[in-house]
Amino acid sequence: MKCDRCGNDAVTFLKYNGSHLCGNHFMDFLERRVKKEIRKQVVLEKGDTVGVAVSGGKDSMVTLSIMHSLFNEKNGIRVVCISIDEGIDGYRPPSLEIVRRFCEEKGIEYHERSFSELGGLTMDKIAPLSRDSSPCTYCGVFRRKLMNDEARKVNAKYLATGHNLDDVAQSVMMNIVRGDIDRLARLGPHTNIRPGLIPRFYPLRMIPEKESLLYAMVADIPFWDGECPYWTEALRNEYRDVVDGLEDRTPGTKYSLVSSYDKLKPMLMSNAVHHEQNFCSCGEPCNGRRCKACQYEEQLIRQIEGRDE
Repeated sequence: MKCDRCGNDAVTFLKYNGSHLCGNHFMDFLERRVKKEIRKQVVLEKGDTVGVAVSGGKDSMVTLSIMHSLFNEKNGIRVVCISIDEGIDGYRPPSLEIVRRFCEEKGIEYHERSFSELGGLTMDKIAPLSRDSSPCTYCGVFRRKLMNDEARKVNAKYLATGHNLDDVAQSVMMNIVRGDIDRLARLGPHTNIRPGLIPRFYPLRMIPEKESLLYAMVADIPFWDGECPYWTEALRNEYRDVVDGLEDRTPGTKYSLVSSYDKLKPMLMSNAVHHEQNFCSCGEPCNGRRCKACQYEEQLIRQIEGRDE
């Protein structure tokens, strides 16, 4: 097939709008949508710092690459890469090496944090102790804590993550099915600034996962395509299959899910439960006396030391 815009060989066919695009026009099409999302989600000014959470996978590397191309010394906006080492042998080390090398080549400021800061914990130690919970439950809580803490330390105004359209549609579906209205209202991008929490935004929010992968390949962006050994236990996988099945039968379903959520979000936020603002002894904001990360850390260390049979 030929590109609808220039007649060169097409690299993709976009079912939802019927377009055949070559590599260059596909990249331009995706970048324009990302720029639109960034303008829609955040307001950045000269002198601001933006953190970018990067694991080394395709989505976070595409996010970092585009953010770096848009914001640099020319417009006075500082971009800082923040990576987390969860302690997964054979999986995380090679991906972080890709991130470090990319940042060095592009002159991007690089910061790295590790789960080992939390009482010497690693996901390889945590996974066998997770019992009825998925290892992803602990991983998500600890990653968010370290990312938020590092974003605060570099004085970031916002923290960009690599969540794509598929991720957001799955999150919307999960919280609707579970009836978790409070969590549904709190989904990013964050508009309510809460003391101690760096608001997150999603440059790839309206970009399907397949397009993110294609962009990385066409733009020659390095990324790690390894599979986390613990991902199979995540509940999200079931919702991914449901949403993907709906998308196959009705192209555009993912866009419709997210667009519908956007229309409902103001009402959801007005009816959400507003918890009292507290701070944990570790410095993280929390709803109770202690943050969830500290509770998990204490629980897991007790299990490792054999004090919680």
